Amino acid sequence: MRNILIFLAFITTFSSLFGQDTNKVVKDEESGKPMLIGPCTRAVFSDTSYSWWFNSGYEMYEPDSVTINELKPDLESIDITLVLGTWCSDSREQVPHFFKIIDKTGFPENRLTMICVDRDKKSTSGEVDSLNIQLVPTFIFYKDGKELGRIEESPGETLEKDMYKIIDRTK
Repeated sequence: MRNILIFLAFITTFSSLFGQDTNKVVKDEESGKPMLIGPCTRAVFSDTSYSWWFNSGYEMYEPDSVTINELKPDLESIDITLVLGTWCSDSREQVPHFFKIIDKTGFPENRLTMICVDRDKKSTSGEVDSLNIQLVPTFIFYKDGKELGRIEESPGETLEKDMYKIIDRTK
């Protein structure tokens, strides 16, 4: 029993020292509304502060099925970092579309890193400092740790077609 208690104390201390604060909400000084900052998970979009735009954008978006089928096998070796602002109209439009695309392709969310930023494109602990974020949302695609390309703010064509163009270059 003593060993179990020591182990639990170690785990609790370790996670509090090294774990990141996910889904952190702060007050947006400009609008007075809740704003996410730092690492976040998809689950946060079920909160009513964000679900009103996320759910409607997700439901209304119909990705191109041909492009989705072409994209599916190419995503198998890809990691994605998504930097967004919950205060940003482009993020509110593109992020639900992105999730619809990854749901349709079966992309595993454990290979997705999501980081929310404030209006200055800063996060809680400098998670985005090295990413050169100028616009949000920014979708960054990696293969074997190397950046393949990114989509910033809005896609040139559609999100799924732009994703395919970036990822298809690796063939």
